[in-house]
Amino acid sequence: MSQERLFRQKHPLLAGFFILGMLLMFFGFGITFLIMGINSTVGQKHFLPAKENSVGVIELKGLITEADDVLDHLLQFRVSQSIKAVVVRIDSPGGAVGASQEIYREISRLNKEKPVVASMGSVAASGGYYAALGAGKIFASPGTLTGSMGVIFKFPNFEEIFQKIGYKDQVIKSGKLKDIGSPSRALTEEERNLLQNLLDEVHTQFITDICTSRNLPEDQVRNIADGRIFSGETAKRLGLIDELGNFNDAVALAAKLANLETTTPNLVYPENDELSFFKMLAEQNTSSIIHKIVSYSPILSFE
Repeated sequence: MSQERLFRQKHPLLAGFFILGMLLMFFGFGITFLIMGINSTVGQKHFLPAKENSVGVIELKGLITEADDVLDHLLQFRVSQSIKAVVVRIDSPGGAVGASQEIYREISRLNKEKPVVASMGSVAASGGYYAALGAGKIFASPGTLTGSMGVIFKFPNFEEIFQKIGYKDQVIKSGKLKDIGSPSRALTEEERNLLQNLLDEVHTQFITDICTSRNLPEDQVRNIADGRIFSGETAKRLGLIDELGNFNDAVALAAKLANLETTTPNLVYPENDELSFFKMLAEQNTSSIIHKIVSYSPILSFE
């Protein structure tokens, strides 16, 4: 029997993680090279430094897990004298509360200096909608899915599984609430009340920012901020967005608000690190990458 086969039999979990890591690495390489190839053939996208009187475009796509890159891009456009207005293209179902709020604040800061128009794609819900609130104007298509104005906290509960396999946590803690959300047991009533109060507080923050941005009364917003989703058409009727239109319509309005002489201005995208996956591999070993992927740590989310 070969040593490789013997290792797989003795350590099936480690072998599985190793194979998963290798697959992820090769998949990442393939995606990175594909993106690089596409970028080399796309001629209509221009990157900083920009020509005079340009409109910047920032894309907020996918689950919002962190804000660092978007904040950096917003800052690039805020300090660039060539960028006269910005369009934030959003296609996101939401994500982490803190990251969504950070992006909202930075878009609001930029909008005080230059016109910012949010353009919603297929989905701009929860944290994606929260980010859009920072813009001076919000566009959506009639069928865009938006809204979902709520907060959620999820915990895995493996208590019954652990009992079946004979697993038991040994917990030493400095406070009775330190292991709140442990997957090995159910929440206590005190823990549940504490978390509900936390969610209610953050939900109120969301509602307050909606009222401020959209100039809507609080009672009206609370009546619809229960997690339901809306079409773009309904969102416009409720005052949650300004106009029905696509990305090009948002660009045209941004140019108009910036007093540009054309409705088809030069579009500029922020500088991107196309080799970010390679940087991740260089900065983190495979086991840490897998840990981030399979981690079940709870996170307060807009989704």
